[in-house]
Amino acid sequence: MSDLALDAVVDLDVPGARIDRHLYGQFAEHLGRCVYEGFWVGEDSPVPNEGGIRLDVVEALRELRIPNLRWPGGCFADSYHWRDGVGPRSERPRIANVHWGDVVEDNAFGTHEFLALCELLGTQPYVSANVGSGTVQETADWVEYLTRDDDAPMARLRREHGRDEPWPVTFFGLGNEPWGCGGNLRADQYASLARLHSTYARDLSGNRLQRVAAGASDDDYAWTETLMKQVSKGLGDEDPAPLFQAVSFHYYTIPGTWGAKGSATDFTQDAYWTTIRKAHRVRDLIRGHSAVMDAYDPNARVALALDEWGTWFDVEPGTEPGFLYQQNTMRDALVAAVHFDAFHDNARRLRLANVAQVVNVLQSMVLTDGSRMLRTPTFHAFAMSVGHQDASALTVHDVAARSTRGVDGTDLPTVSTSASVKDGAVLVSLTNLDPATPARVRVALRGGTVALDTATVLAAPEGSGSDDAVRVHNTFDAPDAIAPRELTTVSLTTTDAQNTLTATLPPASFATIRLCLLYTSDAADDK
Repeated sequence: MSDLALDAVVDLDVPGARIDRHLYGQFAEHLGRCVYEGFWVGEDSPVPNEGGIRLDVVEALRELRIPNLRWPGGCFADSYHWRDGVGPRSERPRIANVHWGDVVEDNAFGTHEFLALCELLGTQPYVSANVGSGTVQETADWVEYLTRDDDAPMARLRREHGRDEPWPVTFFGLGNEPWGCGGNLRADQYASLARLHSTYARDLSGNRLQRVAAGASDDDYAWTETLMKQVSKGLGDEDPAPLFQAVSFHYYTIPGTWGAKGSATDFTQDAYWTTIRKAHRVRDLIRGHSAVMDAYDPNARVALALDEWGTWFDVEPGTEPGFLYQQNTMRDALVAAVHFDAFHDNARRLRLANVAQVVNVLQSMVLTDGSRMLRTPTFHAFAMSVGHQDASALTVHDVAARSTRGVDGTDLPTVSTSASVKDGAVLVSLTNLDPATPARVRVALRGGTVALDTATVLAAPEGSGSDDAVRVHNTFDAPDAIAPRELTTVSLTTTDAQNTLTATLPPASFATIRLCLLYTSDAADDK
């Protein structure tokens, strides 16, 4: 019996679907300390800022090459009236955030501040409209305010508020979770509203919106079918109507129950493995929603979007329950890696995703405490995966069964992997999900010639026990307790027939290996 946890083959000259960079999107809701204290500190703050936006967070997030940022929610979106957040800040009304902690905010962070943040980050905005408590006129006016460049009323109002040129807005969400906090609607009720708001969210002044219909929770495939019927003449429709360009769904990885989700840092090995099993479920959900969409749109003109995903645990002790503040361990990074591999393997249909959320909420990239900031393990997983953005997916073919572990009645692979090619480089992601045992892997790379460039691993310090391997996390006193380092246990051998990549992965680790593509039979790297 082989001691390889993974034995696989990748054909370098057979590129697959493009891995849309927007699969690495982020999410910033008016929730807890995500916007206020996370991004926004105000112009008078001692924390270095530009126009009130804290610069340490911006500088860190630039490393991730964030492709899009979703705002203002989430549940908050369907209570948010955009006119409250424009004009002089001293004149903006105070509003109650009834969804998250029932706190009152002063609307200091609104449309102009959000789009200034996007410009600082170099990212494309994903604006979510208020379909739940808002009006169609609000939607139409906001789109005009954002994107029209002539002397129309809302464009004129934007200029009065200090912005001459319109903003390039890419994604426009038609509400959020209408089956729940967005209105407790039935699918057919929301479908009618989606058609209406989509009609009035017009393409103006050369700007082309990608309208995202708010989709299902988890495996509610009937919801997805209801929405697909709105744009399709029937099964197998090759030319769906352009009412919306994407249908979303949401899925969170929760190890426990809704009322007792489990601790972010103090968990058992059994709870760890249950978390990983539930993370793996995202692959089945993507394929399920894709199958429904394929029946009505076989050419995949309408994208699938997973615009909320990530881990969800109990809040940190002593913090406001409605603020959803949780720590971020190596377990979170491994959950992210499992999602990335599922995204890459389903890139034909899945073309937009947003992790929840970017700062101080749920599975965050960074955490802040006053003037201090730290990068989380999940941040590092995203940073190590930047090379997959807009690359062509390469299929990983198993030539032998992967190692597995029985978890809650399911045989779960203990190694996850994916690969891509772009700009003369191949990037291979390898994840060892076993917190107790190193994983030996072998990947044969056929159809081209490569040279080993860099190999990076994210894992607990050497010598950590199996509990520490997945619980390790960064704190404000030890912000680099876990950070990427060179993977030294990797080698590449080359023959006339193929290149063979071998590596030993530490327990509970995520690794990316970059190879220079010297030659392929079909110049796959240029596709």
